[in-house]
Amino acid sequence: MQTTRLNRRQFLQRTGLAAAAFSAAPYVIAQDKTGTRLPVIGTGDHQYEVIHDWGELPAGHVYGNTHGVAVDAQGFVHIKHTVGAGATIEDAVVVFDADGKFARSWGKQYKGGAHGLHLSREGNEEFFYLCDPKRHLFAKTTLDGKELWRKWAPEQCTGYTMPGEFNPTNIAIAPNGDFFVADGYGKSFIHQYNRDAKYLRTFGGKGKEPGQVTCPHGLMVDTRGHKPILVVADRSNNRLQNFSLDGQHLGFVTDIVLEPCHFHTQGKLMVVPDLHSRVTLLDENFKLIAQLGEGPGYAGLRTLTRDHFTPGQFVAPHSAYFDHDGNIFVVEWVEVGRVTKLRKIA
Repeated sequence: MQTTRLNRRQFLQRTGLAAAAFSAAPYVIAQDKTGTRLPVIGTGDHQYEVIHDWGELPAGHVYGNTHGVAVDAQGFVHIKHTVGAGATIEDAVVVFDADGKFARSWGKQYKGGAHGLHLSREGNEEFFYLCDPKRHLFAKTTLDGKELWRKWAPEQCTGYTMPGEFNPTNIAIAPNGDFFVADGYGKSFIHQYNRDAKYLRTFGGKGKEPGQVTCPHGLMVDTRGHKPILVVADRSNNRLQNFSLDGQHLGFVTDIVLEPCHFHTQGKLMVVPDLHSRVTLLDENFKLIAQLGEGPGYAGLRTLTRDHFTPGQFVAPHSAYFDHDGNIFVVEWVEVGRVTKLRKIA
C-alpha cells in the first residue's frame, strides 16, 4: 500500500481550514429541547448536529474517563468508563437505549481499568472483547457482562519479564475469527490469536521503522478494500500503520492524523477519534473527507469542568462508533467523562 502524505497546502485545502468560514467556530442551525442552540459541524454530505453529554446517567453513576463505545444490533449504546469519584454504583459499563434512556449497567470488576470495548457478532450472538490495562488483562463477555474467559500476556512471547508489563488497550477481529490484541500501554506488541483464543504470533514492538509501532492504541480489521488488512492507530508515532493479517507491514498513513486512538467503519466511511481534539473521517483509500469538531488540544483542558469546554469542539476523543442511522457516538478522555452524539443531518 502506498504511503499517503499531504503537504501543508493540500492538508489545509482538504480539511477546509483554508476557508475562512470554516476556520471559525461551528455555525449553528439547530435548537434542542431547552431552547439552547446546537452546533453543526462538517461539510457537504457529512454534516452533524452536536449533542454533548448525551444519555441520562442515573443517580449513583458518575463518569470517569469515557474510554469505549459500541452500538449493538438492537441499537443499544454501550459506554465503558473508569468510574468517577463519588460514584455509589461502580459499574464500568453503562447501557442506554437509542433515545438516551438508561437501560442497565455492569462491570464493577473493571472499575478504574476500563479501556477498549470491541463488539463482535458471532453467528446469531454478539459479544464484547474488552481490555483492562490496570489489571493487565483482556476478556470476552456477553452483552450483559458475563465473563466467558480472561487472559493475560501470552507466555509464548519472550518480550515480557513481569506480568505488569502487559497493558492492553484494544482488540480487533478478522473475518475468520482471528483476533489481535494491542499492548498499547505496555511493550507496543500486537498479539494474534485464533478464534479459539489460541496464541498464534506476536509482531510490532516499540520503534519508528516499518513494522514497528509505539503505543498501538487502537486497531481494527478493515474490510472495505478487496482484501482485509489490519489498521493500527500508531499513536505515539502520529500515524496509521497498515499490516497484512499475518503481521507484515504494508504502509503508513501520515499527516492526516495527529494522535489517532481507534477506528470504526460504516460502508466506505472510516471514523478516527483523534486525541488531539478532533474526529477524522476517511474514505476507503484513506483519503481525508472531513475533520470534525477540531479544538485547541487537550493540554490543560481535559481535567477541567464541563463549563470550560467549547460547544461544537472536542477535547480528547478516545473512541467513536457509527450507529445504524449513520450518527456517530464519540467518547472522550476527560476526567468528568463526556459522550457526544453527532446526529447526521446531511
